Amino acid sequence: MSAGRVEGKVALITGAARGQGRSHAVRLAEEGADIIAVDLCTDMDSVPYPLGTAEDLAETVRQVEALGRRIVARQADVRDDTALRAAVDDGVARLGRLDIVCANAGINKPSPAKDMEEDVWLDVVDVNLSGVWRTCKAAIPHIIDGGRGGAIVLTSSAAGLKAYANIAHYTAAKHGVVGLMRTLAQELAPHRIRVNTVNPTQVDTPMIMNEPMFRLFCPDLEDPGRADFAPVSQAMHALPIPWVDARDVSNCVLFLASEEARYITGVALPVDAGVLVK
Repeated sequence: MSAGRVEGKVALITGAARGQGRSHAVRLAEEGADIIAVDLCTDMDSVPYPLGTAEDLAETVRQVEALGRRIVARQADVRDDTALRAAVDDGVARLGRLDIVCANAGINKPSPAKDMEEDVWLDVVDVNLSGVWRTCKAAIPHIIDGGRGGAIVLTSSAAGLKAYANIAHYTAAKHGVVGLMRTLAQELAPHRIRVNTVNPTQVDTPMIMNEPMFRLFCPDLEDPGRADFAPVSQAMHALPIPWVDARDVSNCVLFLASEEARYITGVALPVDAGVLVK
């Protein structure tokens, strides 16, 4: 049996309790990585849908361990530098190294910019941009100390490469993630640490599949649901699909983290069903 594409490596993943984060953890574990899984595991007042829970994070642990890989899971907030750093340091101490970072934690609450409440703006930018920076800041010294190089994959969005109405905070933050990635790619290249973003369109996860998002896309319907959202979402794409699966993004994360992408750095990789070319 051939070795996995990230065999023997350790990957840090934020937002790992469910959605893309869990998918990334499982996909990397399938290819031989051990996992440091971090998630807030509590709701936020400024987010209009339930966030991941401690039970969700435990399920991520179960799925990774079922693949025969080790996993260290910690509840920590990417807005809290001290807690986040403690979680990363503990994971590295227990697993012995750090090679891959998936800064994935993210939130959203749609609103026209002129009506947006300041706490909503601040929370979205703090999680989606500043939280990515804090994750990198906590992780980079460990990768450098390992002396083996590494790969950092930041979760941006198609909204990091084009404008979307009614999510100014999210769009600004995700554009910022692309800028952060490009700077880190320059700064970390001497250490053989590659830095890239994945830029998905709508992904079939709880951050998209919720009532406020359905109402944003289907404002003329009294009680829109997933089936109503699907054709509207599909109309945005060149390919005839309404959304991508989390595993589609995870496959790109795996590629960027693997030796197959050993000379790829500073790239924003759309996983977007053609939303950027339509």
